Amino acid sequence: MTRPLIANIARIIWFNCRIVVAFICGSKHCSSDKIAPVSSMKPVVVNPNISFTQLVEELETVKNPDALETVINQLLVKIQRKRRHLSPNNQEQLEAIAGMPLLNMVSHLKQSTPQQVKEWWEQRKALAPLAAGIAQILDLRDGGTVPILVSRHADELVAIERGYGNAERPEDYLDSFRAFLLENMNKIPALMIVTQRPRELTRAQLKELRIGLYTAGYTEMNLKTAWREVTNEDIAASIIGFIRQATLGDALIPYAERVDRAMNKILGSQSWTSPQRKWLERISKQMKAETIVDREALDKGEFKTQGGGFERLNKTFAGQLEVILKELYLKCSL
Repeated sequence: MTRPLIANIARIIWFNCRIVVAFICGSKHCSSDKIAPVSSMKPVVVNPNISFTQLVEELETVKNPDALETVINQLLVKIQRKRRHLSPNNQEQLEAIAGMPLLNMVSHLKQSTPQQVKEWWEQRKALAPLAAGIAQILDLRDGGTVPILVSRHADELVAIERGYGNAERPEDYLDSFRAFLLENMNKIPALMIVTQRPRELTRAQLKELRIGLYTAGYTEMNLKTAWREVTNEDIAASIIGFIRQATLGDALIPYAERVDRAMNKILGSQSWTSPQRKWLERISKQMKAETIVDREALDKGEFKTQGGGFERLNKTFAGQLEVILKELYLKCSL
């Protein structure tokens, strides 16, 4: 039995592939020798090396609708690829600026019109004057600026320590956090609201507060780690919980537990219809993910698509939905 040459096999495979492509694209140019290019399809990301910063700049300047849609598609694909390689700190900062988990951000932008996407990026840019923008964070890499240190000495493990910015010990980090809050209580309006009128805190104010704290060197993740190393208690508290503990001495309780406890009080306060209970449970789930669920949040996602948004949901609750949300959030803060 004679074996066909590898070159012949490769040629047959190549020819068959071109026939398939030609069939898909509706082309009749399938000559085995002089076959014309039959596909002009391009990948979504034409230039994989283009930076996020450049794409965002084009998002602000491009006027042609088709070109704008191409820029947005490239941006979304790059975000999805980059998401898997983000450090926890960078992801936390991104989500603080975006005001939502990264997956939700991509989904939100996909469902938006090109004009809405442009407006969304402009709002984020205006929201974070003290912090790096989303595009700049996504572009972060050492870029060869970190020197390669070469040593001919044998490696030796001396100690394992965690850094806390300017603080060397977790105790110092928590103390400096408390000092920062007290010094800026009258300078950052959201701090006053968190400590005195928590039910009035809005999602926008929470975003600004997180960005301001990040800029000053305080993140939810580092606070959790410092608290665990000082107290041996691993508590998944929210940034609001850490602020109230540091300034008011409130007990530090996991935020999900606070939400469950508050929701149980709400559900036990009166008789609710089945649709009302269903939406209260969904609101509870959303609060655990995003801390605050307000009127703006109820006009998005499943609350909009399945519940009709705030106005329709408010009718389900006899016009008392906003009151219920404020009461729920107040109970979460106590």
